Amino acid sequence: MKALKASWVLTCDENSTIIKDGAIVYDKKIIDVATYEFIKEKYPSLEIQDLGENSVLMPGLINSHIHLEFSSNTTTLKYGNFLTWLNSVITSREKLVEKATKSLIKEKLDFIKRSGTTTIGAISSYSFDLDSCFESDLNVVYFNEVIGSKPDMIDTLFSDFKSRLELSKKRKREGFYPSVAIHSPYSVHPFLVRESLKLAREENLKVSAHFLESPQEFEWLHKDEGGFLEFFKNFLGQEKAVTKPMQFLEQFSKIDTLSFSHCVEASNNDLEKIKELGAVINHCATSNRVLNNSKLDIEKLIDINLPFSIGTDGLSSNNSLSMFDELRNALMIHTSHDIVKLAKLLVKAATKNGALALGLNKGELKKGFDADIIAIFLPDEVEDEEYLEMNIILHIKNTDKTIIGGIDV
Repeated sequence: MKALKASWVLTCDENSTIIKDGAIVYDKKIIDVATYEFIKEKYPSLEIQDLGENSVLMPGLINSHIHLEFSSNTTTLKYGNFLTWLNSVITSREKLVEKATKSLIKEKLDFIKRSGTTTIGAISSYSFDLDSCFESDLNVVYFNEVIGSKPDMIDTLFSDFKSRLELSKKRKREGFYPSVAIHSPYSVHPFLVRESLKLAREENLKVSAHFLESPQEFEWLHKDEGGFLEFFKNFLGQEKAVTKPMQFLEQFSKIDTLSFSHCVEASNNDLEKIKELGAVINHCATSNRVLNNSKLDIEKLIDINLPFSIGTDGLSSNNSLSMFDELRNALMIHTSHDIVKLAKLLVKAATKNGALALGLNKGELKKGFDADIIAIFLPDEVEDEEYLEMNIILHIKNTDKTIIGGIDV
């Protein structure tokens, strides 16, 4: 049993409780969270490590949507338009994947850990990142992705998906969770969606999917026109979308842990359906901006009580895998919101809601939750706790202590 004291304890619980001069008692799980005076009196023989002035303890950040297999990209891919980017991904895919070696992905995972993240939802298209993710200290929800819409390739694609899923299931351990990802409604044949989700239900696997990320996707799925028409004619010989948005969503019933990424073009009916499914939206603000897509309407999500989490997406559409960088960008992008209130919302999205998106007992400093804790130091004193989350987002880049499952990593 160990204990830490800090100037501030940011619990990220349902009430967003903040404890000034607080302390945490933990082993693998959180045992107690309260004021330092209360903890000292309750546990008189326990040595409490005092982190010092301007220190903050908070849950480890949860990156609910990240791609690692394109981690070698810096200046190769083209930004500013979704289809321009997608074509550049297809053109450069083999070169980028080949350069994303096990050691490079390990390097990125170590950076992720240093920058405050303790849990990731990793979307894997090829399983080239499997070893690196399995060997990492991080908690990894490992989403094996199914993709493909050509009818004559369905059996081959499904066989490949099942093979990759089985490979990850052989690695299953505490902190590593084999899961299922459906790429998107425009790129996955309904048969593959149905059979993959059937498998997920049978084995109670976590599920994630991309949904309505771009205007081009919206035009294609709703009207069979727009930029995607030429794309699908050229690459797949298709002139009609394989499914419509609501048809796609309706296939995801009875999935216990479910999230949809982006959703920036989702209609009110789509959002209501996502809420009905009990899902969380993974918000990737930087990626949406880099590809010149819309902003997620988080006010609309608040109005219908639909939770959202935070993801960096991958280095194919971001310049950083740091969640603190992502939170800063989100804080600056959503300009219609009061910055202080928005900061509180974003911190909750990056902790408590991230755990909800990935179906884990994490994201809060609360008795019985996993002891995934980060210690950070603000550059100066915060006099009013109302401004704590905003100052954390504005000023923090790395952690001073990262604890995963009670172990200082």
